[in-house]
Amino acid sequence: MFRFCALVAPFFILSANPVAAQDAPAAASDASAAAQPSATAKPPVIPAANFTKRSPFSNPVLSPDGRTIATRARSDGKRYVALINADTQQLTARFGVGEGSEITRIRWAGNDRLLISIFGSARYLNQDYSASRVIYINLRDGSMETLGDYGADDGDNIIFVADDGSYLLMSVQRTKYQYPSVVRYDLGSDVEASIVERQIPGVWNWYTDKTGTVRLATGIKNRVLRVHYRSNPGEKLELVEKIKDENVEEEYWGVSHIKAGTDEAYVLREGESGRVGFYTYNLKTREPVDLLYEHPVYDLDSVLMHEDEPVAAYYTDDRDQAHWFDAGYKQTYSALSAALPEEEMWISSRSKDNSRMIVWAGGPADPGAFYIFTPAENRLALLTEISPSIDERHLAKPKAISYTARDGTEIRSILTLPKGVEPKNLPLIIMPHGGPYGVRDRLDYNPEVQLLANRGYAVLQPNFRGSGGYGTDFVELGNGQIGRGMQDDLDDAMDWAVGEGIAAADRVCIVGASYGGYAALWGVIRNPERYRCAASFAGVTDWDMILSYDKRFFMRWFSREWEEQVVGEEDFDLDEVSPYRLGKTLSRPVLLAQGKKDLRVPYSQFSKFTSATKRAPVQPVELVFDDEGHSFDEPENEQKWLEELTAFLAEHNPAG
Repeated sequence: MFRFCALVAPFFILSANPVAAQDAPAAASDASAAAQPSATAKPPVIPAANFTKRSPFSNPVLSPDGRTIATRARSDGKRYVALINADTQQLTARFGVGEGSEITRIRWAGNDRLLISIFGSARYLNQDYSASRVIYINLRDGSMETLGDYGADDGDNIIFVADDGSYLLMSVQRTKYQYPSVVRYDLGSDVEASIVERQIPGVWNWYTDKTGTVRLATGIKNRVLRVHYRSNPGEKLELVEKIKDENVEEEYWGVSHIKAGTDEAYVLREGESGRVGFYTYNLKTREPVDLLYEHPVYDLDSVLMHEDEPVAAYYTDDRDQAHWFDAGYKQTYSALSAALPEEEMWISSRSKDNSRMIVWAGGPADPGAFYIFTPAENRLALLTEISPSIDERHLAKPKAISYTARDGTEIRSILTLPKGVEPKNLPLIIMPHGGPYGVRDRLDYNPEVQLLANRGYAVLQPNFRGSGGYGTDFVELGNGQIGRGMQDDLDDAMDWAVGEGIAAADRVCIVGASYGGYAALWGVIRNPERYRCAASFAGVTDWDMILSYDKRFFMRWFSREWEEQVVGEEDFDLDEVSPYRLGKTLSRPVLLAQGKKDLRVPYSQFSKFTSATKRAPVQPVELVFDDEGHSFDEPENEQKWLEELTAFLAEHNPAG
């Protein structure tokens, strides 16, 4: 709502003052300003449907020449890739990707070829499992071809694309039980495939430099990290290091970029501080050279490179942040931020020569919009609003808070208070995130949180122990603590909110999805005296069953590490923290929802819990989506979930 086009300061020149909006709507005039809602006024009830109505376009990506935008799109329930003229903003073409497939990423290969990553289900040895693959689209003739192999669950692992789009290299598993090879695909009217590097036992990860030369291969086999390396093209990949058992995690490093013609790489790795920092690394000696940047509190998430040099290192405090290495990029961000009214701004895509950019701007209380920025014209043009039915003026503003858990651990959390309501003795929703390990909540726009706040609930999202971004030690605090220490952190979040006078002790429910759905179920079973109700979407109910199931889907080494993380060092019986085992004792109202096509937490988890509660004092309210998976794909299904959730909470924990 109320977006505009604007002039901005010249490219790479910092504007001292924000530039006035060009062609701003009447809502920005003095006359209408008087009609703006008060910052403290209680907002109107926003229909659930408004939160699920989104732009038909998402994740726009510019072609290298900046003339064309490729974007995910949907219409009449069907998914496709849309092409938009960046000058006129007119739709020029669209390509369907087939039923039941989700578009996860769009990449350009030159200016007339597209690489579309899709995710869906595949079948191997009479078993269904989740799988990804790549669809190649030749825009010259409109032809489409699938690259890779349907037998692989990681079938879109492109490791190099030539600047002119003539070919790419992809790590390809022929089946999910084989190690990947590196395959070259020459892209034209016809696609020709050839093996560049054959599979090496234990190797899961392949790396190239900017010339497309495979330089590095790593992987874990039998708890041994194996590193294969070559300095120059034409040399043989040699096994240069084997690291055993307890040292694997400590010595493992993530390569973000290998500089051509040298043995130097840029890597994200854990330093002596226990936090992930950004280093130069000598691949020949396998030793760090220089620490380029390390945040004093938070792990680094990723690094943006241009050519062979770093531009920015990204991390998350309570929101996404950047440490800039390139002054020009920093100045561009500063100028754009001055021209946009939204709280946050990120450049999501650029042409190769920076002549055009796609900018996202929004905030935790604003779903945001995408703009087209043309530096030569000093102009921002609105491309699309992400949630056009949402008036951000009526949304609640989340904030970050900290509380101390019972063992003295500081827990960072996101608190959203209903707008226009005194923050005292409110009904409270504890909302744990999914994962659980390495994941975190932050100050992002969350439609479910905003819906609940609009209905009068305070919402608290704890980043319980095991959450990511706070260093290795914090993640490891969660090892073996599912249903125990992690759950204590949620209870302690409730105690904090009650102690602050924000929430009433007898007006607390717990709501979540995936692991958060598990935590919701376990909360009302473990501590029914604390919670009035729970709502779970796609929650785990039997941990032994899910670990056995995961072995079919994860890479072997990852499956083993995941199981060890869940179980912990002690010999712990996971049945003790599995909701199904105590389902017969359920004494609090539960809304239990599940997608039948969920390949991450299968429908059998839902069935096992409902069977276990048949003779419980309280029966769960069941909500099944026949055509959904682990998250919502269809807006009407998401709307139904939100409507059922708010009706359920209104009955069992009313806000009025």
